[in-house]
Amino acid sequence: MISFIVPAYNEERCLPAALEAIHLAARALGIDYEIVVADDGSTDATAALARLAGARVVTVANRQISKTRNDGARAATGDRLVFVDADTRVGEPVLRAAMAVLDAGAVGGGCEVAFDSDAPRWARWMLRGVVGPMRVFNLAAGCFVYCRRDAFERVGGFDERHFAGEEIMLSLALRREGRFVMLREEVITSSRKFTSRSPWETLWLTFRLMARGMGGVRAREHTGFWYDGKR
Repeated sequence: MISFIVPAYNEERCLPAALEAIHLAARALGIDYEIVVADDGSTDATAALARLAGARVVTVANRQISKTRNDGARAATGDRLVFVDADTRVGEPVLRAAMAVLDAGAVGGGCEVAFDSDAPRWARWMLRGVVGPMRVFNLAAGCFVYCRRDAFERVGGFDERHFAGEEIMLSLALRREGRFVMLREEVITSSRKFTSRSPWETLWLTFRLMARGMGGVRAREHTGFWYDGKR
């Protein structure tokens, strides 16, 4: 059984497409699966749309992505976990590749990430500047992380001290458990976090966060890029 875990906060605009993509990919593989949407206190139609799309909804009140991912994982029943962001579309090729890697004995991994077609060129360059080094250092992007449940539980799941960068810490922890594989296949994710700001504002937020190091991602006030509601 594969459990797809989708953390969501006020995601009524993007969530239906993300869930439809999961259904299409999983059905194409002919696998047993479930979708768990961890609804983190949404005030819109997120929960209703998730149920309408056949997902099981777990209601939490964290406003912290690491805790919400873990809550979704605890509610899931599969022995393989795939964490997918609510603004990300998973295709059959990347899911097939991830399952093959787990079948071959890996503990988990990530994949390539591309923006949707309407993303401006500067946002695509900035994505390459972030995702490229993560691939070099064998670190998964948070919009798609796959792993075996037993390995996930051994490392304690996502580090709940973090408001951002929790996927990096999980990647490092899983790498100590076994083979961690970055796939060449890609998922498509929204560029909204970039296009809701100017290029210069985005660069400034990035540099400020990098300058603060680990202390920056462990404090909500320094992680506005993810929590300020701009979409």
